[in-house]
Amino acid sequence: MIDSRTAPYAALVLRVTLGALFLAHASLKLFVFTPAGTAKFFGSLGFPPELAYLIMTVEVLSGVALILGVWTRYAALAGIPILLGAIFSVHGAAGFFFTNPKGGWEFPAFWAIALAAQALLGDGAYALRPSRDVAAAGGQLSGAHSR
Repeated sequence: MIDSRTAPYAALVLRVTLGALFLAHASLKLFVFTPAGTAKFFGSLGFPPELAYLIMTVEVLSGVALILGVWTRYAALAGIPILLGAIFSVHGAAGFFFTNPKGGWEFPAFWAIALAAQALLGDGAYALRPSRDVAAAGGQLSGAHSR
């Protein structure tokens, strides 16, 4: 049974953590590898280098949206294709464990599943813009969605 008193706070913790992960991941691309270096890496994988800029933008916007609780479900869903792309283009061939050389697919797969869980859970507590379905139901889904 789900504890309806604490579930919104669990969704909050998951939401903020996933948002912070996106910002950290985007920061690595922006400040360590640089946008140009990231674009060059994407090109080396056979992708259009311009795709790197789209990926970095989605990571930043999704990260901010998740942390603030704005369009949470959409932000979570937007991140899943990015992680699946990372698995199928880079990490999949390295095996399961992320500690393998070139990193395995363990962490990106878990992250994608956590994003799917967030999309199913919704905003959680303290969202700046609670989902319309929660507002339409009068906040009846779990008591703390509209806080």
